[in-house]
Order: sequence, then C-alpha cells, then structure tokens
Amino acid sequence: MSDGRLPVNKTYKLYIGGQFPRSESGRTYPVADGVWAVLGSRKDLRDAVKAARGALAGWSGKTAYNRAQILYRVAEVMEGRTAQFVDLDVPEAEVTAAIDRWVWYAGWADKIQHITGSANPVAGPFFNFTVPEPVGVVGVVAPDQPSLLGLVSRLAPALVAGNTTVVVASETWPLPAVTLAEVLATSDVPGGVVNLLTGRKAELTPWLAGHMDVDSIDVTSLPPELAGQAGELAADSVKRVVRGDPAEESPYVVTAFMEMKTVWHPIGT
Repeated sequence: MSDGRLPVNKTYKLYIGGQFPRSESGRTYPVADGVWAVLGSRKDLRDAVKAARGALAGWSGKTAYNRAQILYRVAEVMEGRTAQFVDLDVPEAEVTAAIDRWVWYAGWADKIQHITGSANPVAGPFFNFTVPEPVGVVGVVAPDQPSLLGLVSRLAPALVAGNTTVVVASETWPLPAVTLAEVLATSDVPGGVVNLLTGRKAELTPWLAGHMDVDSIDVTSLPPELAGQAGELAADSVKRVVRGDPAEESPYVVTAFMEMKTVWHPIGT
C-alpha cells in the first residue's frame, strides 16, 4: 500500500573548487529515470579553470609522498562505495579495476622522478640535473565507455604528476564520474585539484582546448573530428595535446603530463 509519498528526484551537480554548484545556465538533461545531470556551460568551464589554477601551487608543492597518500585515500573511500557504483550499473569488475588503478598510480608518485630525472655529466665546476615538473592545469575529456575506469585511467596520472585538472565527464553516462567527485570531496584531495563538468563534449571541448590558462589537454577519448578541432585550438595557445591508449597503465602516461627542467648548480656552494 502506497503512503502517497513522491520520490525525490536527483539532479547531479558539477564539481568545481571542492563545491557542487548548479550550472549558471540552469540547464539539465535526463540520464536515467528520475535522474538528471547538469549541462555545463562556458562560464562553468571558466570557473573550473580558475579553481584549478588557484589549487595548482598547493598541490604541486606537496611532497610526492604526500600526494601518494592522498590518492591512496581516494582508493580507500572508493572501496567503501563499491556497492554505490554497482547500483549505477558499473560492473563490479570495473569498479575494482578502477580502485586498483588509483593504487597503482599512487605508488608512482614518489618514484617517477627517479626513473625520468638524471644527473648529467658536464665539463665544468657545475652540477647539472634534469628533473620532471608538472605541466600545470590539465584538461581531461573522459571516455564514454568504460565511464569509470576510463576516467580514472586518464585522471590519475595527471594528478600523480602534480597537475590540477578540469574534467569533462562521459556525456552518455556521467553518474559514475559525479559519484567519483563525491568520493574526492570526502577524501583528502584539496578543493580545486579536480574539477568536473557534465554536459555536451562537442560544446565544452573547444572552449577547454582554446582556454589560454589550460596548459595541456588529453584528447585520447575524442572522435577524430573533435580531436582534430581540439588540436588546432590548442595550437593557438601552444598547449600540449596528449593522445594515448585509454586502457594503458604505465608510468610513462604520467610523464605525458610533465615537462623536463634542467638546472645548473655550482659545485661547493
């Protein structure tokens, strides 16, 4: 017998600067029965980039060991929410694979410098070192499938490298991505390190690729036509464009979001 109560319909919000705002446009689109997601706008994207830039110094300035601890904490919280992801029709095998991938990349945080950096032989009274540094603010366009594992596979290496991110979630099934944002909000990840937008890829990607304060964009999951357009827009601002295997798991995915810096230091001072 019904008590006459109406169900509470849910609209999943954006995740910007550690908060869950509604879009300034007020637009939404249905993603399931009684469930909506926000259609992010150009203004929302600008806000996300601003939040990412503001968080960059703090995140990149943390020790690699501390970043590893924080990202491992994300995996811990995800483990406790496995059933919630499964309720969103994410296969349990995909959820566990996404958790394992967080752990795997977290383990590289304090090791990547040792396999990519070097002490260079030079003729003179100097030390010469090459060390990796984060690129800066990274735009990530998440694949539609697998919506959770695909996102983690592109997001985790950018974070391990010390970058902050602006993510465009899966357009067809954004709920796992927004639930991941809820995990990030209840973990130790500082606000602004990950900013997540839901909406139309064709609408948001050009603005992300052309934004002058975004330093790199991952177009791995984009169809060729949209990836080509993003590459042209990125070239106008001398932005690094990353393309790779969406399922690849390698420490060299981390280095795709880093740049090498060579420094000189006089011997004896």
